[in-house]
Amino acid sequence: MAYPSHIALRYLFAKKSHNVINVVSAVSAAGIAVGAAALIIILSVLNGFNVLIAQMLSPIEPDLAVVPCEGKFFIPEGPVFDSLYVDSNVKSMCTVLQDNVFLTYEDRQGTAFVKGVDEIYEEESPVAPQVFDGEFRLRHGEIPYAAIGAGLAARLGLNIHFVSGIDMYYPQRGSRISVANPMADINSIRVFPSCRFSISNDIDNSLMIIGMDAMRELTGCDGGEVSRVEIRLRDGLSQLEIQTIKRRIAGLLEAGSDSAGSCPLKVQDRYEQNPDLYRMMRMEKASVYLIMLFVVIILGFSIFGSLSLLIIDKSRDIGTLRAMGADHKSIRRIFTLEATLVTVCGMAAGLLLGVVFCLLQQYVGIIPMPGSYIVEYYPLVLEWTDILVAVAGISFAGWVTARLSTRLV
Repeated sequence: MAYPSHIALRYLFAKKSHNVINVVSAVSAAGIAVGAAALIIILSVLNGFNVLIAQMLSPIEPDLAVVPCEGKFFIPEGPVFDSLYVDSNVKSMCTVLQDNVFLTYEDRQGTAFVKGVDEIYEEESPVAPQVFDGEFRLRHGEIPYAAIGAGLAARLGLNIHFVSGIDMYYPQRGSRISVANPMADINSIRVFPSCRFSISNDIDNSLMIIGMDAMRELTGCDGGEVSRVEIRLRDGLSQLEIQTIKRRIAGLLEAGSDSAGSCPLKVQDRYEQNPDLYRMMRMEKASVYLIMLFVVIILGFSIFGSLSLLIIDKSRDIGTLRAMGADHKSIRRIFTLEATLVTVCGMAAGLLLGVVFCLLQQYVGIIPMPGSYIVEYYPLVLEWTDILVAVAGISFAGWVTARLSTRLV
């Protein structure tokens, strides 16, 4: 072992001439430990709430969606879509025709984001578990029905037990609205509410789901056009496997559009289907990380204080080392290693404490959520990338304080 490392270890564990130096060093390590544990726990809490939000969106947002690169509609045909039907990783695949629609209900008016879905979507009914009033169905014989978000239903004053229908309006494709007779260039249909569902505030306030036939009649897309193809994958796939499937489908779509000269298509995962939401999540996590790292840096300045006291306490040892031929760089390295050891000890203790707490909360449940909520305990999801990021940030903070402290030598 090189003598700077040997001396640094002795300075760390040996009793100092002034007991206050031991106390300050212990407090420094404890501060780093608390900061490291808090950083891991807070990042895991954010992960947990992000996963919870993703689970709330899962009935609406599929694992993957094929959408046109330009325009609103495309025709899903070709060998790419035929291969997806027999893919073992694909649990279901359905077509969706969607757009914003103007609607009226009795004396109230408003707009809604309407999804027209095919029979596969209706049979599997991914929204059915979120229905709290009525029964999820989109047709009864020749009569079209609609599933309506709770917020939208409240805004329209709608009750599924009323007999009144919802009138929906959509401009005819390729037509220009006539000032003299605007209704002549507008398609309209009437649907009846079958159920109300609740997923999230944004979805509940805007979404309505109807059958594909009713949506084609309303929009005039009777040539087989759809807005997107929703692909739901089998359960248990990791994010890495989902991204591999996505890249494979994207390659097939690109090759198919180049050879056939058809509408260029792209495939989106859940993050790309909700870019604003997930961008906000990432920014929130990055902001919290930077704030906590700043706190750790402030706590790290206690190392600066303890190291300054140690340098003053060991001034005679420093003089002896210089008389024995030690250069300035080697002496500074002793105290740099001393600060590094304090940081590493505190960081290791804090990471161990944070990881153990997160695992207990994640799999056992320690701290319950206050009030009435959809989960009983605070959701925590521990990710190894957070541990690596925490180690990198705390190590950087320790390096900065060590460099500042050794300038006193």
